[in-house]
Amino acid sequence: MHQSNIVLIFGSAPDVTEISKWNLSFFTSTVAINNAWQVTPNWNYLIFPEDFPTVRRPELPVGSDKKLITADEFVIHQNNFGGFIYAGGTMAFTAGYWALGALKPDIIAFIGCDMVYSVENGKSSHFYGQGCADPLRNDITLQSLEAKSNRLMALANKLNCAVVNLSSMPNSRLTFPRLSFSDFQEMRNDDEFFKNQKQLLDLQKVNYALTAEQELGYLVPSGRYWEKINNFDPAKLRLIDDIWIDCFKKIEMSQVI
Repeated sequence: MHQSNIVLIFGSAPDVTEISKWNLSFFTSTVAINNAWQVTPNWNYLIFPEDFPTVRRPELPVGSDKKLITADEFVIHQNNFGGFIYAGGTMAFTAGYWALGALKPDIIAFIGCDMVYSVENGKSSHFYGQGCADPLRNDITLQSLEAKSNRLMALANKLNCAVVNLSSMPNSRLTFPRLSFSDFQEMRNDDEFFKNQKQLLDLQKVNYALTAEQELGYLVPSGRYWEKINNFDPAKLRLIDDIWIDCFKKIEMSQVI
């Protein structure tokens, strides 16, 4: 069996602090999103958008092997997967597509990217306190986080990559199969994991959705789709989202591990 290329992508949900207790050498690469680099020093890549404040970015010493991934890099990869309009304009999905294109993993594991922002009973929305619920903003690319999640999982599958959510939070907007880190470490080989996930995918619907995207032609090469927002029809995008919603059967743990 070949050595698995496993990428961890972590965001800023409260449970992301769990990774400070993990042996991150299990992963081939680790990708922090925005402020999440503060959770552990053991990250390889930090990805953030153009408007991420400079004061929140780490200062890397000369000769550091850590890399900062900006729009100069991730927009190219995002466009190769159809662009932000179809992929969803928030960093969890952007990080996923960048990792698919740049790191070519066998498995992508997410944590801290559930996009659920409950602040009931005094709970924090992010590991550092209360933050901006960016994925819940009024944005035509984010009308269905579940559809965008299915899309990422489907396109990863087309590249022989499985996707999993290691979150311990009770709820998640990600549709990826859920696993604990301990179970993830003990799972069967990644080829079997991938094949079992593939069986849940309706390839006909995936191709139908991709064809609909191509026919609609909503691509902004710069990645700054908000500058041309009036050119896009939310209703037509919702129709495509509906196809993505239906492209996977309901995922049960026993079906993918």
